[in-house]
Amino acid sequence: MRFLKLLKNIIIGKPLNAASPKVKEHIALIAVIAWIGLGADGLSSSAYGPEEAYLALGHHTSIAIYLAFATAFTVFLISFAYNQVIELFPSGGGGYKVATHLLGPKAGVISGSALIIDYILTIAVSVASGVDAVFSLLPVWWLAYKIEFEILIIVLLIILNLRGMKESIRILIPLFMGFLVTHLVIIIGGIFFHVNHLVDILPNAAHEVHVMSSSVGLVATIAIFLKAYSLGGGTYTGLEAVSNNVNMLAEPRVRTGKFTMMYMAISLSFTAGGIIILYLLWHAEPVFGQTLNAVVFNSILAETGFSHHWLAIILFFEAALLFVGANTGFLGCPAVMANMAVDKWLPRQFRELSGRLVTQNGVLISGIAAIIILLWARGRVSTLVVLYSINVFLTFSLSLLGLCVYWIKVRKDNKIWLRKFIIAVIGFAVCASILVVTTIEKFTEGGWLTVVITAVTIGFCFMVREHYRKVGVKLKDADHLFAAHFDSINSESAELLPIIDNEQKTAVFFVTKHYGAGLHTLLWVQRMFPDVFKNFVFVTSGEIDSEVFSNEEVFKKKYRQDLNHIIEDYRYFCTQHGLPSAGYFSYGVNGVEELIKLSEQIQVDYSDCVFFGGKLVFVDENWWTRMLHNNTVNIMQRQLHLRGMQMVILPMKI
Repeated sequence: MRFLKLLKNIIIGKPLNAASPKVKEHIALIAVIAWIGLGADGLSSSAYGPEEAYLALGHHTSIAIYLAFATAFTVFLISFAYNQVIELFPSGGGGYKVATHLLGPKAGVISGSALIIDYILTIAVSVASGVDAVFSLLPVWWLAYKIEFEILIIVLLIILNLRGMKESIRILIPLFMGFLVTHLVIIIGGIFFHVNHLVDILPNAAHEVHVMSSSVGLVATIAIFLKAYSLGGGTYTGLEAVSNNVNMLAEPRVRTGKFTMMYMAISLSFTAGGIIILYLLWHAEPVFGQTLNAVVFNSILAETGFSHHWLAIILFFEAALLFVGANTGFLGCPAVMANMAVDKWLPRQFRELSGRLVTQNGVLISGIAAIIILLWARGRVSTLVVLYSINVFLTFSLSLLGLCVYWIKVRKDNKIWLRKFIIAVIGFAVCASILVVTTIEKFTEGGWLTVVITAVTIGFCFMVREHYRKVGVKLKDADHLFAAHFDSINSESAELLPIIDNEQKTAVFFVTKHYGAGLHTLLWVQRMFPDVFKNFVFVTSGEIDSEVFSNEEVFKKKYRQDLNHIIEDYRYFCTQHGLPSAGYFSYGVNGVEELIKLSEQIQVDYSDCVFFGGKLVFVDENWWTRMLHNNTVNIMQRQLHLRGMQMVILPMKI
């Protein structure tokens, strides 16, 4: 066991103290680091988004300059709109929380499910595309190991993210900066060496529009342009990542988030728009087995006299950025899943933090799901791009629609509502149009599968929510049965009856905020062991999950006060009935470990004690109920028995 613990500490890192403000400050992301960690997905899409749009124009590439302008405009439009999301939801959650709070829970679960699938596919697409770029520089016989290499990359990214968000980003910084520098140089250099052709771009575009309008009509001309514009929509994926992870940004969060969005917008609009202009200036034509970026970069290097080896360097950093973009999926997906778990759309395990203060269950599920999809698609980027091209614009559309509704509702109380409303409306119109066109164009090519997978995910979420709702109703009914015992107590004036003799027989109860379940266990002990136990001790622990960790009140002791209030309520009940009592509580990222520590202390303080815990017993218990509920009581019993401490589990049928 010690060896495994040592190995885990070496690979994942030593546990961090979630209750320490210094730890939180240490892992918080400043704007530049957040730009690298969260903006890489959007920036990496410049490796394939502009190419998709440019090639969709067919023989009418002269009007691609309008695509460059439209792309840059759309990037800034979506960024400005998501600045509103950051302002309204500074605790994170992004598209899921926007849709939930502004359009309702059903819209929220649709948006959240779409985001989960999108992030998983982001991992798969980015890794597959990056590996394709790397393998294009290697001998053909290496292709036999492409899938294995893709799986290895995902496993490495899983390990990096289990170590923590900031840890993973730091390791990837050189790759991000390498892409930025090489592409900045090649874009500026490519434009500079053909700068004399710049003056002809707009006249040529206007002439092409006139010719197209005369031959196929104005409506058809607009339709061709809009189709190309929509099919290049992959360029904008990843812009929502900042709003999903605002809770992990350095204070002041809103300001840091806005700076991060600004960095993302400037870098993505320059890169994507600049690459489209390079296509035009250098008359890029597709070449079998090469990306359009590789073709145009090779032409620039050949004409400017640089060594052909520079192409390998540029493409290496392009591939590397795709891997960094895949890491964005590991940052965004667990965050969305944690927020949905807080609202009981997903099993509560997805909101739990590991010792490194990351939602490890979300990281593992994201990576495993991406590997499964990669194996199913056999690593084909063309197949994967079709799968993920729809969901992100579904989330964009719902988020921006929610903002439109919000600004209409608060228009009387907000003087600048109209300006923000206009941004949201235009953004919604753009994103909804891209969503419709992309769905229609890609539906028969595999888009239907995305719709099916997303629908299944939504259905699963509703099943989870319904189960938790039914259990919650039954627990509330049990709480109401004992409510009268607490309503008659004045907590401010009540004097608690303390334990005088620690040597007497002591009953120790593991309790929660559900008083019905706790008192059910206490009363059963009284019935089964009348006059046996003289002292009564209550123990509870608070779990610092993703929601609590992002809330500053945790570090202002509000969480501590809430736990103490739970203990005191049970002690007030005992005082009413003349029973001496005491209480213990603690909190950390692992509730079980905190309970074990407290139990060991109680064993020292009360040598003659027996531990009791209540367990929900479902009439129709199966794998589904076991998956949705943790087995804290069973785990505690085993751990205490191994330490020579006695524990009894009392069932509560539900």
